[in-house]
Amino acid sequence: MTTASTRLVSLWDDAKAEGMSEPEKLLYRSNLLGSDKRVTNYGGGNTSCKCQEVDPLTGTEAEVLWVKGSGGDVGTIKMDGFATLYMDKMRALKGKYRGVEFEDEMVGYLPHCTFNLNPRAASIDTPLHAYVPKAHVDHMHPDAIIAIAASKNSKELTAEIFGDEIGWLPWKKPGYELGLWLEDFCLKNPDAKGVVLESHGLFTWDDDAKACYELTLEIINKAIAYFEEKTADVPAFGGPVHESLAPAARREIAAKLMPAIRGFVSGKQHMVGNFEDSETVLDFVNAKDMPALAALGTSCPDHFLRTKIRPLVIDFDPAQNNIDAVLEGLEAQIAAYREDYAAYYERCKHDDSPALRDPNAVVYLVPGVGMITFAKDKATARISGEFYVNAINVMRGASSVSEYVGLPEQEAFDIEYWLLEEAKLQRMPKPKSLAGRVAMVTGGAGGIGTATAERYLAEGACVVLADISEDSLNATKDALTASYGRDVIRSVIMDVTDEAAVARAYADAAVEFGGVDILVSNAGIASSAPVEETTLALWNKNMEILSTGYFLVSREAFKLMRVQGMGGSIVFVASKNGLAASPNASAYCTAKASEIHLARCLALEGAEAGIRVNVVNPDAVLRGSKIWEGEWLDQRASTYGTDKAGLEEMYRNRSMLKRSVLPEDIAEAAYFFASEKSAKSTGNIINVDAGNVQAFTR
Repeated sequence: MTTASTRLVSLWDDAKAEGMSEPEKLLYRSNLLGSDKRVTNYGGGNTSCKCQEVDPLTGTEAEVLWVKGSGGDVGTIKMDGFATLYMDKMRALKGKYRGVEFEDEMVGYLPHCTFNLNPRAASIDTPLHAYVPKAHVDHMHPDAIIAIAASKNSKELTAEIFGDEIGWLPWKKPGYELGLWLEDFCLKNPDAKGVVLESHGLFTWDDDAKACYELTLEIINKAIAYFEEKTADVPAFGGPVHESLAPAARREIAAKLMPAIRGFVSGKQHMVGNFEDSETVLDFVNAKDMPALAALGTSCPDHFLRTKIRPLVIDFDPAQNNIDAVLEGLEAQIAAYREDYAAYYERCKHDDSPALRDPNAVVYLVPGVGMITFAKDKATARISGEFYVNAINVMRGASSVSEYVGLPEQEAFDIEYWLLEEAKLQRMPKPKSLAGRVAMVTGGAGGIGTATAERYLAEGACVVLADISEDSLNATKDALTASYGRDVIRSVIMDVTDEAAVARAYADAAVEFGGVDILVSNAGIASSAPVEETTLALWNKNMEILSTGYFLVSREAFKLMRVQGMGGSIVFVASKNGLAASPNASAYCTAKASEIHLARCLALEGAEAGIRVNVVNPDAVLRGSKIWEGEWLDQRASTYGTDKAGLEEMYRNRSMLKRSVLPEDIAEAAYFFASEKSAKSTGNIINVDAGNVQAFTR
């Protein structure tokens, strides 16, 4: 049964496109195509146009190829994301070509073809667009097309579905030779509108930008309709053999698995996790044929560059809920995968191959639970998961109408360890200092918490903001998301005195990012009253939040960090008042002193596991601080015989350096203790108080 809702619909707006130049239409078309994952995945595919441009040197017109540059994404590309090349020089390159054994050297000639000194590097797919004799070319990776391309009889399926309209070419690694193949196909088949590349994707072309865009959608829709008709009554992947756990139970299992996996796979760098339990994923991980299909590996080059050649299937049985046995055997499972990957490398490597890369799996399939992915950062982990969902869709289609075929092992290796791909990796910017780290920040909606979160985010960390105030938490999360993106920030409502709520917050962090490396214990209140007016309730409230709360969040951090086995950093935001007595604040000062001594005790316990525990002592951070709202501000102003306006000046003048202390100052100290800059420091205190002799630690 087919449904209109599954069809791609043209989003082309003639009014919007009117008056656009050909390159502008190319950008418009590219963004439309990339806006739908059924057309292509993130970073996958490329688009081009050939048009007349004025040569800036001669003033005469020249034919110029505009084509998506290296590393771009068609859905989000801007005009500066396209490479531009003289077509006469691209044609002249044919005279430099020495044959398929030397095709990689042709990439070195592409900069010599650059038009108008464009700094955007041309990709390896440039010849595939240049030599198609049409003005507009789309190369996409739709799941429905790759399902055809990855079938054992893909040539016959292509003819059955498209007739003479769309041709077929056998597998060939992207590069100069494939560009010549495409040109030859076009010259021999002038009426063809495109071609399916075996195990790769779809090329379509036209001399009009809109017509090319709508042709691409039309061809994909034909493939979607074909699979819907042929597979309506076919059980996916041989039918289910497992039942999915309930959603909460799936997250519970993921929260136990992910920190353990993370610890085993973060040997070279800290990895960040992503969890996916969509219906598509669950259909696959629960299916009878899943293990066999997963072992075949992925087909499209874009898929396995993101996911490695194959995933690791975790030995979990949802009916038995054997999570304890799985965790006990996890290290051996991961070690076996590494050995298998290393053997694959040894079988396939060439004399000039790059060195063995990280041998750990990227994708972990868990029956009844879902899919876990790990990568160097959250965005890459999420996108890797999206790519494997694409691979699942491909396997579903291909195995339903034919036999799914992964790329031959040597072909897969030659792309994964392609010297050109290695050169691209070597050009990647150096990771930021907290790349791959995950931080939990309590009191995350306050001034110090927000400033600390922002400091960590700027250094590449992922951050879980925890706070008891939902409105403030949401506002802070929204503000930071606007600056740093959705991937790296999560929030959780948490009362630090609620044992169950604290445990849930860490479980959420484990599912969202894979674990926690940094705890900034910053939740706080403040109270001021003479001792004879200090009620037991007020005393207990200070102790519950500032002492017991710090104990609870630290205890859960220790549990998680020990599972990961990667060490960690715990930073207590205490107070100058933990070292220096202050009038009319006995409950607050005593609780802060308790924090400091707790940190010392935890530093002793954590050292053998590489868990460092340190303290930052602020003083008088008024700006943005929630504890200075309401009664506390009035009470401290009364204690010192001033008013609200004069309190900050009084604190500044009281300090030795005569300077105000700001949330950003505390954040800098919290960054120091979280980073490798303080790798040999534990049990220490940094006073950030502009100088207070009573708070000197010695």
